[in-house]
Order: sequence, then C-alpha cells, then structure tokens
Amino acid sequence: MLPPMADPTPVIDDLRAESEELDLLTAELTPRQWALPTPAPGWTVAHQIAHLAWTDHSALLAVTDAGAFQALVEKALAAPGTFVDEGAEEGARLPHAELTATWRAGCDALQQALRSAPPGGRFPWYGPPMSAASMATARLMETWAHGLDIAEALGVVSPPTDRIRHVARLGVRTRDFAYTVHGLTPPAEEIRVELRAPSGDVWAYGPEDAAQRVTGPAVDFCLLVTQRAHRADLALTAEGPDADRWLGIAQAFAGPPGAGRPPKGAKR
Repeated sequence: MLPPMADPTPVIDDLRAESEELDLLTAELTPRQWALPTPAPGWTVAHQIAHLAWTDHSALLAVTDAGAFQALVEKALAAPGTFVDEGAEEGARLPHAELTATWRAGCDALQQALRSAPPGGRFPWYGPPMSAASMATARLMETWAHGLDIAEALGVVSPPTDRIRHVARLGVRTRDFAYTVHGLTPPAEEIRVELRAPSGDVWAYGPEDAAQRVTGPAVDFCLLVTQRAHRADLALTAEGPDADRWLGIAQAFAGPPGAGRPPKGAKR
C-alpha cells in the first residue's frame, strides 16, 4: 500500500479550498433550502452541515485534547448505531446562522491546529490513529462527499477538481480496511489503480506490472469509495477477481460497512 504523506500542508490547503467552496454554496440559503432532503435518508441540508461541524469538532479535540476526545469515543461506543445521526440532529436544530457560524469556526480552528501539529504526531480517532495529513485528508473527503449531497439537494452541479486526488489516494490506502470491516481477509496481491483526473492527468498507484487492475475516471472512483454512487452507475473497470471484489465493498471512511446508494432508477 501507499506510504503516508510527509508534509500535510498541501492537503490542508486543499481542505480549506474545499470548505470555502461549500461555504459559498450554502451562504445564502433560504429556510426552505436548509430543510430540503438530501440523498442521505432522513438528512436535510442542515443535517449535512451539522454533521460536518460535529466531525470537525471531534477532529479538533483529537488533535488538541485527547482526554476530551476519549469521552466522545465512549459516548460513541455506548450508542454505536445512532451517535452519528444524533450529532447531526442536534446541530440541525440550531438557527441556521448559528449553525453556519459554528461550522466555519470549527473549520478554521481545526485547520490551524493541523498546521501547528508537531511533525510525526499521531492523533486518536474512531478508527486507527491518524497523522495530521491523514486527518486533513479524511476531513477533505467528508467535506467533498457531503458537499455533493448538498449540491444534489439544491439542484446544483459541482464540477470536480483535482483536489479529489486526496480522496482517490485515501480510497487506495483503505483497500485492506474495506475487506476487514466486511469480515474478509485482504488479498496479498497488489492491485494497480489508474485513474483519469478531472484535469486529464493520470493518477497511478501500485505496481505497474500488477496482474490485477482498476481503471476509470478518478471522480467515479471517489464516488465509489465514499459510497455516493452505485458501482453499476460508474465507468470503472476491474481486471481480476480481487480487484472486482474490492470495488464491490470499497469504502474510504471509518466505521462499519455503509449501505451505499442504490443504482439509478432503483426504488429505495
């Protein structure tokens, strides 16, 4: 698998840009728009922003106050199936101006904490401990993915940028994790991944001579590993049984296996 990133600055910069883009999208929403349903069942636009604010706060505590973060972990363990929804529901009840201000302040505080983190430091999380770069990558992934949900609810098309390279890299690095959370043994064989970036560049991971491969648009791979689209609706090609199975279970986020999205046209 890929080695971790050494310098967190580029991904923190891209996290800021991704957050600012979402901020622009939501800055002038009406009360009706805040209440629009998103593709996540039971979640409105307000729930999506509340979830991002809640998770940014959790990440900030992980970086700055390990004891306070441990208390959050204990609450999560007490209600593993509901604690994420409960956090989103609590935030969604806030006045929209307060919710927006809370999210913005949390974004800024977390990014500053990650920039100030000691080199080589690792921080607790709901999954394995994370470096500053890994934490920023995870936050960018969620900001991008939940931003897609919000854009869909608003009827807005958000063209992908090359910032999704961090999401793609995370999706590759979490291959073995996806197997593990499904109770499966990760394959020993490496898989070559070749993705076409929004800019037209090719992002490649894994040995060039690997017998098994995944190829296709980078945005489709990112949609798959964040479970924002069903594999049947994506232009990804798998060569080899391990590569094919991986695309059926891929997830780049911590936690239990997600239900994913149904194919387009399927009844919920």
